[in-house]
Amino acid sequence: MADAELVALVTTGDRAAFAELYDRYSRQAYSLARRICVDPELAEDAVQEAYLTLWRNPGRFDAARGGFGTWLMTVVHHRAVDAVRRENTQRRKSVPLTDELSERVVPPVPGSDQDALAGVEAGVVRVALGKLPEDQRQVIALAYFGGYTQCEVAALTGVPLGTVKSRTFAAVRRLRVLLASLLNGDAGGTSDRTTGAQR
Repeated sequence: MADAELVALVTTGDRAAFAELYDRYSRQAYSLARRICVDPELAEDAVQEAYLTLWRNPGRFDAARGGFGTWLMTVVHHRAVDAVRRENTQRRKSVPLTDELSERVVPPVPGSDQDALAGVEAGVVRVALGKLPEDQRQVIALAYFGGYTQCEVAALTGVPLGTVKSRTFAAVRRLRVLLASLLNGDAGGTSDRTTGAQR
């Protein structure tokens, strides 16, 4: 059965259909979550939460907007990122106050300025990604954050390999322009300096 048909059965509470979808995509889902979380337990939790989302609200999947595999990997990606953020927040809260004070008193170690700059750059990259069209952002997220090859991205999204390559090329070119604008203080980032066209 097609994925969309199985999802339709899940909406009726069909456990066998849910199990079939789990068998089809759980390995890919865990692989993606593990790349993001690193920690295997966090990755397992992220995958479990993604499948719980499917079970509790299968109507969130819209076949008109793309394949089920792409939708699920997007949910897994979000859950994995959330898991990492929660873990980092808990770790910060568990740091004793004395350690916190000592960190403020001790001068920065060599390289800490590079770490701070890297954090700023990561934020700029997130802003730039948010300005990409959805189809371009999808292939970039799967390829660069998910670690998938272009062939795997094509299989996950159900898009021809040639289209994946052209979207990736267009996305990278657009990101280069956006990042240059953002890093130079142009918050709008709407002008493409290579063509002078407004996007």
